[in-house]
Amino acid sequence: MTTEAPPRPAGQRRTARNPQTNDYFELVERATAAGLMGRRIGWYVGRTIAVAAGLAVAFTLLLTLGDTWWQLAVAVLFGVVFTQGAFLAHDGGHHQIFASGSRNDWFSRIIGNLVVGLSIGWWTRKHNKHHGNPNVIGKDGDIETGALVFVPGDQIGRTGFMGWVTRRQGWLFFPMLALFGPVLHFKSAETLLTVPGVKHRAVESVLLAIRIIGFPTLVFLTLGPALGTAFLVVQLATFGVYMGATFAPNHKGMPLLPKDLKIDFLRRQVLTSRNIRGGRFVAWAMGGLNYQVEHHVFPRMPSVNLVQVRPIVQQFCAERDIPYTETGLFESYGIIVSYLNRVGLGYADPMDCPIAARYR
Repeated sequence: MTTEAPPRPAGQRRTARNPQTNDYFELVERATAAGLMGRRIGWYVGRTIAVAAGLAVAFTLLLTLGDTWWQLAVAVLFGVVFTQGAFLAHDGGHHQIFASGSRNDWFSRIIGNLVVGLSIGWWTRKHNKHHGNPNVIGKDGDIETGALVFVPGDQIGRTGFMGWVTRRQGWLFFPMLALFGPVLHFKSAETLLTVPGVKHRAVESVLLAIRIIGFPTLVFLTLGPALGTAFLVVQLATFGVYMGATFAPNHKGMPLLPKDLKIDFLRRQVLTSRNIRGGRFVAWAMGGLNYQVEHHVFPRMPSVNLVQVRPIVQQFCAERDIPYTETGLFESYGIIVSYLNRVGLGYADPMDCPIAARYR
């Protein structure tokens, strides 16, 4: 995964020619001095046990409740547990859990493919690009035009059904997230089948097949075709909406940066990220990703430590007049819907951005 720059060795003098780079090194030093860069193995063990327990309960209910529409509640439970598993795989992919990079990678590979149905080989490539260039036009795949248009101007020329969707994409955003789960499964399978150079392709393929073929097969054998289909629709919709509603508030509706903009790592990460307030419940529900500013500044920091480093980052940004964004969860959703509608109707111009102008 993309990682933070290493702390400057003790005693090394700052160079006057790179004050912004020195800013980041100083922030790293403050976080290190606060003891927040170390591993939190015990916390991750507890989190893994909780996900495993959730899976055990969900499978037990699936296999014992019988032919009842209460199984749809079990489908919701599966969607929640699978998403919590995705948060674990995400942290392992960032090497937040173990000191060994290989152990982190295998942890993510197993959890991601076998539990979530997500190829880590595909996700790592995509996520690395995002962390290196969040909200940078032409570099961040998360804002590439697809079913939704995130970059103003990309909506031009869309006609017919897709044009109709684009003009209403803000209002359609959350309903469309219900399709996010199947898309993730498809992209994972497509990558393992067609993209060269994927590490441990055979292992990932076996684990992914067990998840995206074996799990629906078990559901149909247990519940039959009608209830089984309803079960999978609810499970996939829950998973997609939960995943999308967690990741979207982090950057959508934040400033877009032109590809040629010269800006240092710290400011690029902070200016394009948004934190979500809400306390412990929101932190649990979002897998710690509600502290998105801190996560982008310290991608290898255990997510449980992000709440503690938050005041350090806030103070540091205030000292250097770096805009730091934090909103409530539902406020962030309102911002996203409004932004997508404006883009879809052609109202916004990504270059008309005071932040971009400031750092040109």
